[in-house]
Amino acid sequence: MKKLTKQDFQEIALWMHRNARPLEMALWQCRFENGSADAVLRELSFYQNSDGGFGNALEPDCWNPESSPYATGQAIGLLESAGFRDVRHPLMKGIFRFLESTEHCSDDGWYFSIASNNDWPHAPWWTYSPESNKLEGIGLTAVLCAFILTNMAESQGLYKRALGYCELLMERLGGEHFGDMGIGGYCKLLESLKTTGLSQRFDAASIEKRLKRLVYDSIERDTSKWVFYGVRPSNYILSPDSIYYDDNRGIVETELDYLIDTRPRGGVWPITWSWFDLNEKYPKEFAISENWWRAVKAIEKLSFLRNFSRLD
Repeated sequence: MKKLTKQDFQEIALWMHRNARPLEMALWQCRFENGSADAVLRELSFYQNSDGGFGNALEPDCWNPESSPYATGQAIGLLESAGFRDVRHPLMKGIFRFLESTEHCSDDGWYFSIASNNDWPHAPWWTYSPESNKLEGIGLTAVLCAFILTNMAESQGLYKRALGYCELLMERLGGEHFGDMGIGGYCKLLESLKTTGLSQRFDAASIEKRLKRLVYDSIERDTSKWVFYGVRPSNYILSPDSIYYDDNRGIVETELDYLIDTRPRGGVWPITWSWFDLNEKYPKEFAISENWWRAVKAIEKLSFLRNFSRLD
């Protein structure tokens, strides 16, 4: 079994300390250097606005300072990654307050992009598009519903709204198109349904069967294409405990070997996308975003390797 050596790990750690922005550095230390979740909260708080939502380039590909549902979902993911779940904390209360607003949602769910994105440096997929929101909002809405159903009281209005969104999401699960983060969002929602006693209401067994097929079919199995943006096993399968692991065991092991083999010497993995037709308009911003993303992805990849006992 291939493993990332201690020297490899030290090279990555050195790169992180030299290049990561304070937020990712705090998360890195929390995950790998006995740091605290409090440090992550402190750095994350700088990205939170007075309305309780998040913006300010928390999502490195979108430099809009205004709060958006997607950036707020990113903040939720960071809190979970740091192991923080205190719903009484002011930062968490702010998230609930923002999600209670109906400014950036419709009867179908939360918007993936918001109009003010267009006023700031951003990747093409963050250009405001009502049409794109209908598709890309599926996964985002699923993620936010999972957070709400897991952390809010059933009597709250936002909880009831999330239940309504879930009904619509289950209807859409019979379709074929879910956007870039749709399947992952459904996976997150299924976890919430199982842990909150909602399994029977939404027939979690049928959802799981459907998702296992969707996950299997969506993974790119031609490893020569992994240098480009696409779906790898780690998009869904973060540890051997995943319900999707057994069906994809071989390709998971292939990705673990691939990560060890392809890490550039002395650094971290490159990202697999660019801002494409907006690169020329925002060359400096993309260069900064790229470096931020490399730190984000280094944490994700090291966590993936560690969860499968691939760190020496």
